[in-house]
Amino acid sequence: MKLIVAIVQDQDAVSLIDDLTKGNHGVTKLASTGGFLKSGNTTLLIGVEEEEIDDVIDIIDRNCKTREITTSLLNVTIPGETYIPYPLEVKVGGATLFILDVEKHIKI
Repeated sequence: MKLIVAIVQDQDAVSLIDDLTKGNHGVTKLASTGGFLKSGNTTLLIGVEEEEIDDVIDIIDRNCKTREITTSLLNVTIPGETYIPYPLEVKVGGATLFILDVEKHIKI
C-alpha cells in the first residue's frame, strides 16, 4: 500500500475530491497554508494500492492546472521611506505529490 500526499490549491480541491471519490479512492482533506504566497492550500491524504497510483495521478493532473496570477509580494523602497507595492507575475496551481510506502494499514 502507498500513501499519496497531494498539496493542491484550495480552488482545485473541491473538484479533485469529487473526482477521487467518484473513482472510489478514499481521501482525507487537511487545511494548510503555503509558505511562498501565504495562501490557502489543501493537503490530501490518499491511501492506494500500488496498481491505483497512476489512476490517482491522472485524476490529480486533470483537476490541478497551473495558472499565472499577479501579486505584490515585493515592495520597492523610495527615498523618504515610502513603500510601493511592485506587481509580480507568478505561476500557481498544479500539485505537489509525495508517494510514500505504508508499512502497516489498520482500519478500526
